[in-house]
Amino acid sequence: MSTLITNLPAYEVWVRKEYLTDHQSGHGEFVKGVWVSAKSMPGRAFYFETYLPEYAAMYDKLPISAFLSSPETPDPDMTLHNLQFWNCMDFGVVAVQKQFIGSMHYEVYTRDFGTQTGTYICTLDNYHQDVDAVDYSTSEQPAEHKSHNLLELDNGQFCLYPNNRMRIYDNSITPETPKNPDFKVSTVYYQVENGHDRDGLGSEENYFWKTAKERSVDINVGAGNTANYEFTVEDEPELG
Repeated sequence: MSTLITNLPAYEVWVRKEYLTDHQSGHGEFVKGVWVSAKSMPGRAFYFETYLPEYAAMYDKLPISAFLSSPETPDPDMTLHNLQFWNCMDFGVVAVQKQFIGSMHYEVYTRDFGTQTGTYICTLDNYHQDVDAVDYSTSEQPAEHKSHNLLELDNGQFCLYPNNRMRIYDNSITPETPKNPDFKVSTVYYQVENGHDRDGLGSEENYFWKTAKERSVDINVGAGNTANYEFTVEDEPELG
């Protein structure tokens, strides 16, 4: 059940110790950890659950800004709202690893620190998980949905960034100077069962069924009436 919480790759990280003391102490200290899971709550940053081996303990509800790839203060040291661009969009969440783009080179466009480079880990994606609950979020609206790509940045921090704040470069297939995207935000709800002639399959019992339009063509052809039917190469059955 991918609801509220999802497993993460067992990724080794360093935790800023001040996050383990409610920011009361431990500044400039670091604790070794391993990611376990992530929680998604609408209107909040993603919360990471981390195993801390030297304490034999788990610590929950840490934001992405709590983590480093090495036990040292990063440069630049970016704030949480530079490391995660959008809040979680719903309780429904899944973690996927997009294998094809996993080894490519990443650039992210931060709010305040310009372009930062990094390496892909996985993607956290939201959806509305309960059809019986009011969908007050925007996780399934085409113009508002965002993916949260989890990256290890070269400055030593981690980030969660949407597709439209990144560029992804492949050494083999990306040209030396790629085009600047001139895309528009998708606003269309694409579906295939409405907005065309009715298929009329309610009375069909055949395994290889035909739509009402196809059955009408068969009747016309059988009656010798080809006025409404043009036989083309595409209509010929494949042999063999």
